[in-house]
Amino acid sequence: MDKTHSIGAMFGSVAGDTFLGLEPCADLDALDSPIALIGVPCATPYPTVGAYCAGAPRAIRQVIAGYAANLQHMDFDCGGRIFPEGSKPAVDCGDLAFDEADPQGNRDAIRDAVAKILDRNSVPLVLGGDDSVPIPMLEALAGRGKFTILQIDAHIDWRDDVGGERMGLSSTMRRASEMQHIEAIVQVGQRGLGSARLGDYEDAKAWGVTFVPARQVHAEGVQAALRHIKPGANVIVCFDCDALDPGIMPGVIGRAPGGLTYWQAVDLIEGAARRGRIAAFDLVEFMPDQDVDQIGALNAARLLATTMGILARRRPV
Repeated sequence: MDKTHSIGAMFGSVAGDTFLGLEPCADLDALDSPIALIGVPCATPYPTVGAYCAGAPRAIRQVIAGYAANLQHMDFDCGGRIFPEGSKPAVDCGDLAFDEADPQGNRDAIRDAVAKILDRNSVPLVLGGDDSVPIPMLEALAGRGKFTILQIDAHIDWRDDVGGERMGLSSTMRRASEMQHIEAIVQVGQRGLGSARLGDYEDAKAWGVTFVPARQVHAEGVQAALRHIKPGANVIVCFDCDALDPGIMPGVIGRAPGGLTYWQAVDLIEGAARRGRIAAFDLVEFMPDQDVDQIGALNAARLLATTMGILARRRPV
């Protein structure tokens, strides 16, 4: 076939730059929505791989663009409209600029943007980008109470440094553990081999991390993880796309068999919202160049849309 067929054309969708056709919000100081999506292509890249996930926000927006005219339709993953009647829809704040040669500048911009979103009483949904992006996002929550991190990831990210870089994607949870406002960390979905050495794992356990590996989730269900979130906790969800099985998420740099299903991921996010209050969310580590027929992009986009629906139902309007 010479032309690409789009189901969205049947539903009246037109091309747009925002996620699911949401209203844009270019000025964070004027933000007036309880949920704000912001794209962050890069924070602190390792020299060996560069900004390998920089195209992720654009690819994830594009894959779901065909449904932009359907926000008022029934969404069975949300049990109704994504944004129920009477609730304000999310807004899309676009992408932050970045410079691979200026990681400190990137981190400052991320921290400042997330802080502005929080100051507007909005939940930031940070669309990465690699897994160094959550570090400045987490820093933006300092002074705003105590938080539990629910990290959904194939890897534990407890290296103190890689090649002298302490703010990179392999160190995210170790840096989080050093922040005074982080009181608990529940890490879910670990499997296979990663950058962590045995000593890194032991350091995490000594700090107090609760690990729930992917095999345990498959055997016992998501409650094996959710029961470790204190009722009423302020929860930060850090979602790494390689937590999902590569059969549905091929677009990652470190594929490993035995990952989570889409519904296990949804149930973890929804369960966290039931146990406490989701204060911030990031989705990172999608690598468009490794994707297969946009399967990974679609699953990432659907998780993001469903998370919006979960937040719209759990947060007072």
